[in-house]
Amino acid sequence: MTQTLRSDALDNRARILEAARALFATEGLDVPMRAIARRAGVGPATLYRRFPAKQVLVEEVFADEVRACQSIVEDGLADPDPWRGFRDVIERICELHARNRGFTDAFLSAFPDAVASRERTLKAVAELARRARATGHLRADFVLDDLVLMLMAHRGLPASSAAARLRASRRFATLVIQAFQAPVNPASAP
Repeated sequence: MTQTLRSDALDNRARILEAARALFATEGLDVPMRAIARRAGVGPATLYRRFPAKQVLVEEVFADEVRACQSIVEDGLADPDPWRGFRDVIERICELHARNRGFTDAFLSAFPDAVASRERTLKAVAELARRARATGHLRADFVLDDLVLMLMAHRGLPASSAAARLRASRRFATLVIQAFQAPVNPASAP
């Protein structure tokens, strides 16, 4: 039997989620629960009553981003040109991460729901990579760990503002795509 929350409890829950989203986006997942409670204007007991573990809060906060990530990969798979689909996945995932610093940490976390979601997403990316490799555009030695390495490297992009971080992220995505592209065979070049 589900219990309906009072309006003040619903408001507290919404403020907690909003505070967690903002702090995770700017500072990553290392933000202490007390800082989230303070920013939400609630006591730690209220936060823990709604979210008994940080894992529960992280999963709820990143549910939309996880769906967005899965949608990005599905769009890439649906593209009739696998290399273009693969490039689009890289660009859009980098942009998603640039807008939310905690996304990569949440994606790479060991939380059970995150692991299951990551496995599904990586399996789909592996299929897209297989297709892109078959076109001759993706390096033959590309492995999924290269994508995880890219996400970890992207996490370290410094920026003085959100706009600067987005510009740096776009540049980073361009360089990564170039690194993942198969070398041009000089004998077949015009």
